[in-house]
Amino acid sequence: MPILIKLDMMLAKRKKKSRDLAEFVGITEQNISLLKSGKVRGVRFGTLEKICEFLECQPGDLLEYKETKI
Repeated sequence: MPILIKLDMMLAKRKKKSRDLAEFVGITEQNISLLKSGKVRGVRFGTLEKICEFLECQPGDLLEYKETKI
């Protein structure tokens, strides 16, 4: 998938734990893990908003488009 999720990098940069993020957002740690690994097909704007609030970042800090060659 050409969209890369940089959640792991932002958590490390902010020195925050996945467990604390999951609690703040109101989702399970397993869902945070799936999001970090890129195994999700979508994310709700409300969830993205809470993640950005917790990490004090912009959506573009978490998502990156990587062009794929066909």
